[in-house]
Amino acid sequence: MIYGKMWTVVRPQLGIPLFLTAVAVSSFAVHLALVTNTPWLQAYYQGGAKAAAAPAPMAAPAAAPAP
Repeated sequence: MIYGKMWTVVRPQLGIPLFLTAVAVSSFAVHLALVTNTPWLQAYYQGGAKAAAAPAPMAAPAAAPAP
């Protein structure tokens, strides 16, 4: 183990729960930031945009001027 000597300074009963708590808090913070700062996520959760209406028919092209 690379950091085996760390447990001579920090007890595992304190270090492991502290590490897992830090991971959980940071993960929650990242997910909260994504939910609050992305405008498309709200629409995604609510099913997105409804089906688009059929496009209006194009007007007939104007007649070319006579030469």
